[in-house]
Amino acid sequence: MRSINLLTFLAGALCSVDLSAQTRIAADPERWTPHNSAVTFEDGTIHLTNTLNKTALLWMNNVNFKNGTIELDIKGKDVGGQSFVGVAFHGADDDTYDAVYFRPFNFRNQERKDRAVQYIDKPDNDWNVLREKYPGKYEHAISPDTDPNDWFHVKIMVRYPVIKVYVNESATPTLEVKQISKRQGGKCGLWVDSKDGWFKNVTIANNGAR
Repeated sequence: MRSINLLTFLAGALCSVDLSAQTRIAADPERWTPHNSAVTFEDGTIHLTNTLNKTALLWMNNVNFKNGTIELDIKGKDVGGQSFVGVAFHGADDDTYDAVYFRPFNFRNQERKDRAVQYIDKPDNDWNVLREKYPGKYEHAISPDTDPNDWFHVKIMVRYPVIKVYVNESATPTLEVKQISKRQGGKCGLWVDSKDGWFKNVTIANNGAR
């Protein structure tokens, strides 16, 4: 009886990942579940393609992300209005989540550089709602200077309700906001609201503190 109970305990622990130390989420289809998307995994790189002309998501399997840090490398395209790439977290379902995403085509655009990185709370507080109600509060220019056609490193620190976003190992956040949503945990994954995006070196540290 004791051995059976031990096996049951171990099986349950493996089914739900609550990561307390920084852990790499492998570019392996066993670790991810796509939504509105097609995915290819090659040499450690995840290529996420939008298949239904809607927001594409790639959720990490069995991860309940609360407070912690998400780090990864992202690549989009320097094509106006056609590259929106980022991370979703505190997801309740495929339509309800917080997200931080980037518009690479605005990284060096002098007229639109203040719209390079964006926080949203779906479904009620998408970018257009936030821009109208709170102009300049939930989006910002990227810092340091970043090539819109190259890989860039992202660190998203979540300490509910504060979100800080760092780019390319900078010690200064390129975006710092307070979450609008009341969610303090949930699904975590990759996010694309354009044709496609590329991701690699995804790690997550989930301390669960509130």
